[in-house]
Amino acid sequence: MAENNNIYRKLQQRLDKLPIGYPSTESGSDIDLLKMLFTPEEAEITIHLKLAPENLPTIIKRLQKHHISIEGLESTLDSLGDRGLITTHINRSGIKYYAVTFLAIGIFEFQVNRMTKEFYALFKKYLDEAFRDEILQTKIPQLRTIPTEGSIAPDLPISTYDDIRAIINEYTKPIAVANCICKQGEDLLGNPCKVTKNREICLVFGSAARSYVQKGWGRMITKDECKTILINAEKDGLVVQPSNTQKLFAICLCCGCCCEILSSAKPLDNPVQYFATNYHAIVHEDLCIGCGRCKQRCQMDAIQIVDKKSIVDYTRCIGCGICVPTCPKEAIVLERNKKVKVPPKNSAQLYLNILKKKVGNAKFMLMLTKQLLGNKM
Repeated sequence: MAENNNIYRKLQQRLDKLPIGYPSTESGSDIDLLKMLFTPEEAEITIHLKLAPENLPTIIKRLQKHHISIEGLESTLDSLGDRGLITTHINRSGIKYYAVTFLAIGIFEFQVNRMTKEFYALFKKYLDEAFRDEILQTKIPQLRTIPTEGSIAPDLPISTYDDIRAIINEYTKPIAVANCICKQGEDLLGNPCKVTKNREICLVFGSAARSYVQKGWGRMITKDECKTILINAEKDGLVVQPSNTQKLFAICLCCGCCCEILSSAKPLDNPVQYFATNYHAIVHEDLCIGCGRCKQRCQMDAIQIVDKKSIVDYTRCIGCGICVPTCPKEAIVLERNKKVKVPPKNSAQLYLNILKKKVGNAKFMLMLTKQLLGNKM
């Protein structure tokens, strides 16, 4: 038993070296979560994986002392990949590649349709004890907030990467949709979403879409189906949060009651600092009648009614625009921030930025080499 615990501690330490780390807890919830997911043998193999994808011959060199066959290694890695505990990729030549992945975005989301009440409860415990601080500490989010389609006025200056219509219209690769993992978890705990009855609202793009479909986690959809999902999300009042990258890999449609990102930041002081957004809402007081529709729809509690007028709290407004389309007097609109945040080009650059901010310049180059170039740990 002590030997097994040591293996899980090594895996925790390995995962904690990633850009989105996996810190330890006094309660042991970090180890309990790993035990729920990995066998000791699987944990031992995962410890030896890199963040950069590698093929079987490369990985097995680091496992020589374990006397595992390449066939046995392939079987274990494929099983881990099918269960969403590592990432897998097959290139055009049919060669398989494997890599370690984060708890989130990663292992947690990949439990879609396999979520259990026990796993979700333990995940939330770990989130409260350590992981929330981990994902918020650099203030570089993995997702960003962009305006809903109905909030984009003709005169609103907007870049392509912030324009949901342009993003979908110009996209040429596969698109898949999956169930929302957060809503699945909350349903199991008896806390159904207060904003929408829809569950199939997580959009995945490109190679990630193909992987989701191959593993049975989602289904392929057309552009028109994607647009319909976005239109319905806006009607319900869900926040549009694509990956914080110019090369799109996912869009989450989020609420303030289930979404772990919104619900984690909402109770904090000045929560807007944890979001990548280029917009904020403004109210034309001469038009506002204080009906409260915007307050009802706001997922960040950023709007209050004072003296029969809507007042926006700019420490909480994330510029999602869901307050705009249902205003009967068109009194509330989006305005572009003076300082525009340009998202990283791709996920590799995003996580390099997070790692650099997390460890500082002095350690950055060394950790970059260890994490991405395959040097010995």
